[in-house]
Amino acid sequence: MSRLIQRRTHRNPRLLVFYGAVIAIVAILIGGLAFHQLFKPGVYSERERLQNLRRVVSPGPRGNLYDREGRLLVGNRPRFSVVLDLAELRPEFRAEYKIVARNYAALAATERPNSDQLARIARTSVAQRYLDQINLILRRNEQVRSPELNRHINQSLLLPYVLLDDLAPEEYARLIERLPVTSPLQVYTSSTRHYPYGSAAAHTLGYVGVNNDPEVEDFPGEDLLTFKMKGSVGRTGLEKIFDTLLEGETGGAIYRVDPAGYKVDLPVEKRMPVQGKNITTSIDIELQQAAEAAMKDGEGKDRTGAAVALDIRTGEVLALVSKPDYDLNQFVPRLSQDEAKAIEESGGWLNRAIQGQYPPGSTFKIITALAGLRAGAIDPAERVMCPGFYQVGNRRFPCHNRNGHGERDLRGAIRDSCNVYFYKNGLEVGPNLIAAEAKRFGFNHATGIELPYEFKSPHVADPAWRAANWKSANLPDGIWRAGDTANIAIGQGDTLITPLQAACMVASFARGETETRPTILHDPKRPRQRSTPIGLSPSDYNAVLEGMEQCYQIGSGKLARVDGLRGAAKTGTAQLGRKDMAWVVAFAPVDNPQVAVAVMLEGAVDDNNFGGGVYAGPVAAAILRSWQEKRDRPVATPVNINLQ
Repeated sequence: MSRLIQRRTHRNPRLLVFYGAVIAIVAILIGGLAFHQLFKPGVYSERERLQNLRRVVSPGPRGNLYDREGRLLVGNRPRFSVVLDLAELRPEFRAEYKIVARNYAALAATERPNSDQLARIARTSVAQRYLDQINLILRRNEQVRSPELNRHINQSLLLPYVLLDDLAPEEYARLIERLPVTSPLQVYTSSTRHYPYGSAAAHTLGYVGVNNDPEVEDFPGEDLLTFKMKGSVGRTGLEKIFDTLLEGETGGAIYRVDPAGYKVDLPVEKRMPVQGKNITTSIDIELQQAAEAAMKDGEGKDRTGAAVALDIRTGEVLALVSKPDYDLNQFVPRLSQDEAKAIEESGGWLNRAIQGQYPPGSTFKIITALAGLRAGAIDPAERVMCPGFYQVGNRRFPCHNRNGHGERDLRGAIRDSCNVYFYKNGLEVGPNLIAAEAKRFGFNHATGIELPYEFKSPHVADPAWRAANWKSANLPDGIWRAGDTANIAIGQGDTLITPLQAACMVASFARGETETRPTILHDPKRPRQRSTPIGLSPSDYNAVLEGMEQCYQIGSGKLARVDGLRGAAKTGTAQLGRKDMAWVVAFAPVDNPQVAVAVMLEGAVDDNNFGGGVYAGPVAAAILRSWQEKRDRPVATPVNINLQ
């Protein structure tokens, strides 16, 4: 018996090896755990942070745009939406899932929806119940879009889900009264662009589009999973050029979430969005509206064309009109396909004031006169007989007065816009000097105004340009002929300019200089512009000026005249394809030049009676009259602008 006991109590060597291995493994585990806890705690703390925290960012409101007198041109209005807090609906989603699953349980396994499909059905059903509450209050019949709801849950769970967007103010008021404070349904207020003057200065101000990825600056949590509320981004006009300045500073919050991605507490960090910077434009909305109203025909429809008004002293743009255009409020909250199509068909997308390319017509005779006077080829007192045409080689070039003007000196030729005078003298001056003068006045380069999509490569036609471009211009050869010189002398041919360039030209002439740098921004302390002097004797300069003043008073530009305002003008009619272009450039007052105007209207196809003085003249008069009324009006108390 004692041997048996001894045998049973004897230790098995293999058990000792097993125990030793277990002890070693436990020691390794304890050592590894201690190492990670003592020496690598930051790694796991960071992993926990990334898994448990989410960042939600929201862009700030955009800055406002004002006219030069502080009147709001573009601002923000409240935008009301009904949103659903999905985090509060989790119990309802689970309960509805069970009901939906039971309803489908009787179907064969192959016909039953899978678990993901059941979850989508349950979520849509719950959301629709809440939307039906809204429908009852607002007397609507809206339906939840299941794909949108489930895409939102999968991609943007922390953001409120929008059931209805852009409510009317009265709908907002009814919901505020009827919705319980504790309801998952809430009225969410954001901001959206608002244009108090509708289509006025539409191309200048521009519109915004949706920005799904707003930038976030100086807000912690760059490495966290981030959800972004939609913002806006400038697409055209000043909204585009100054987008960075106008866009607000993004705010946001960091939330703690559960494993399913729902927020479980108040934000651990939060920063409010900040509105963007405001901009004061040089636009005078009164002049802008006066020009736009004058560009309608007898039936109240917009004529196609452009009008520009400049402050001669500073180059600030007082009005910049392009017709047809569009109501900027159509883009809020988004432009419909039908509206976009209508704008496309009307040609309303083109900003004709800075993008349209037109032959300048007889307004270019100012350039021809200056070139001839500077070269000594034109004597202001010399009279030229106009029989109604001028013979160049075997071709007759007509005057617009087919019966002829009789004898005209420089002043009379400008006043009556006599082609024959400028045919003859243009040929004597020559194409190179005429082109050089046009380039001195900036017709060969963009103005550099702070607006997008300005025509960047204008050109002045001359023999060198013809030789380099005759193939692309679809001409039979690259030879410059006398008839080409006759054409460019009266603003026909291949020289194309924008209405803004024409306004800059007449503003420069009014100052006795050669270039004007236009700006769309207002600075009350902006100094007077200065550029290269024209380089004429006072008597030669006055000869051109007096011809323009006579044109304004009694000549072809008399429809641009405003009683009590001493002005100067030059009209023009140019042909582009099968259309006539009606032009007028003008400035006032003659004895103290302050405002310059250029107007260009496109005629109908094959309408050969679309004269510049008749059609463009009244538009110029409307702008000058509005300017005169403002000048003579008692000074009003300035509007205070709250600059950010």
